[in-house]
Amino acid sequence: MNYFSVLVKLLQDRQSFLEEIHKGIKLNNKIVALLISSAGFFGIYGAIIGASHSWMQVVSSFFKLPALYLLTLLICFPTLYIFSIIFGSKRSFTQYLTLLMTAEAIMSAILFGFAPITLFFLISTQSYDFFLLLNVAILGLAGFLGIKFFYEGMQLLAEPEITGQDTRTKLLQFWLLLYAFVGTQMAWTLRPFFGSSGDFQLFRDLEGNFYVNVLQIVGRLLGY
Repeated sequence: MNYFSVLVKLLQDRQSFLEEIHKGIKLNNKIVALLISSAGFFGIYGAIIGASHSWMQVVSSFFKLPALYLLTLLICFPTLYIFSIIFGSKRSFTQYLTLLMTAEAIMSAILFGFAPITLFFLISTQSYDFFLLLNVAILGLAGFLGIKFFYEGMQLLAEPEITGQDTRTKLLQFWLLLYAFVGTQMAWTLRPFFGSSGDFQLFRDLEGNFYVNVLQIVGRLLGY
């Protein structure tokens, strides 16, 4: 419960939480707590969307959805940190990582909040395409709000008296776009999370891309 209390504190008083990161207060504890709590929430949501196919997909998605967010963070984080310090940032590796974990935790909490709605549509609709697009929208909203919080937190950690802040802000904006593209490609690589009709598959062949697939689904729903 202590792990989840850190997440609750983040959600209840984000400004105070960011100030503690700025001051370097108990950063390692925060990282561990946010990692465990967010992995749990991601796992629960993954299990719900996997239930659209089979119990094997439930188990698979329970592990793959947390892996999606963690792998995206691991791939993108070194770029952000290295270029930030090159352009004058004095913040520590742990401060950057803690702030990133707060964004991940907020995403997971939003998904957990949507879990009852997702479960309702899972039970009440038979349209795979509708259920898939609904969850793409929910995942997109969670990602947007998490990234928005991270950007605001980075501004709080900024050192305006140090040269290079404008460059780091532009770098951060570019990095956020990079993070979004890496995340969608990672989701495409780790698919399926839902599982369409047919036998269970742990992974699918790498063909097409995420954006083309979404457009095709929209077209099918509209009758094209």
